[in-house]
Amino acid sequence: MKILVIQQKMIGDVLVSSLICENLKQNNPAADIHYLVNKFCTPVIENNPFIDKIIVFDNNFNSDKWVFIKLLKTVRRQKYDVVIDAYGKLESNLITFFSNAKVKISWKKSCTKMIYTSTVKINKISKSETGAAIENRLQLVKAFNNSEIFTIKPKIYLTENELQRAKENISQLSHLKKPSLIMISALGSQDNKTYPLKYMAKVLNFIVENTSATLILNFIPHQKNDIETLYNLCNERTKNHIEKEFYPENLRDFLATSKLCKAIIGNEGGSINMGKALEVPTFSIFSPWIQKEGWNSFENSSLKHSSAHLSDYKPELLKSKIKERTDYLYQEFEPELFLNQLKLFLVKNVN
Repeated sequence: MKILVIQQKMIGDVLVSSLICENLKQNNPAADIHYLVNKFCTPVIENNPFIDKIIVFDNNFNSDKWVFIKLLKTVRRQKYDVVIDAYGKLESNLITFFSNAKVKISWKKSCTKMIYTSTVKINKISKSETGAAIENRLQLVKAFNNSEIFTIKPKIYLTENELQRAKENISQLSHLKKPSLIMISALGSQDNKTYPLKYMAKVLNFIVENTSATLILNFIPHQKNDIETLYNLCNERTKNHIEKEFYPENLRDFLATSKLCKAIIGNEGGSINMGKALEVPTFSIFSPWIQKEGWNSFENSSLKHSSAHLSDYKPELLKSKIKERTDYLYQEFEPELFLNQLKLFLVKNVN
């Protein structure tokens, strides 16, 4: 039996949807499991023993219809028995339709219900500590032959060589006298998922006041100017705890470096989800327009994972047009609201 799972992007979604592959493989050990994802997401699923083949969805598939048609033909030639579309958008709708698979499973939507043989309703409210994003993916698993759920936590698989290389890189840091490392998710994937820099600087100052840790700021090259602004907003003591020039060369290096950190703290998104998959403690700051119940997975009394959302403190501000008012709502989300919660997290996981 050949099964195709589709989750083109983003990194957090690709990680969560890898649970579909793992649980399907556990239910059907002889099955050939293929996973179709965007090229930039592939590092988080490399070496996953439950994925037999990664199908890369390149960016030019969106811009060149003939190249996309070639992909459709390639998928059709694979003769998949089952397609589980966890992405649920136009490209994956078409891929699923042209696959000619007998079993096609995805989300319940009136505009695409004719494509799929079985659909699952998306729930926004979580019923367990896994969070709605994971719960919904597990429902897709169950939709195929009422499959059993063997695992609920995504995992990233690093090699010993990758970890050793990260250790060697860290050994060159100038702040070796400060033993603890914290990875900072300094910037979100877009402006409306990025905690205001003036507030993030206060968060970094607070971390340094309460720990002896060295801070590594995670960012991508085009965000360098924003990182410089954030650095300059920090006080001098904090600047002395930031490894400003340290930057992993690629995503696998970032993952290995993160694995060696005491915690990952900052904007909710890919970095936080990767941290959870690496079993690294995380403290995430949610954008006001992101529904916390979807992605606050595995938060519990042990404080290994914790998060802050404006809804925790000023729910009356989130009654309407939330996304359109993100800038204003972020200004209302002052760090003083959650610093006590952050201190408890630091005491438990870093100090």
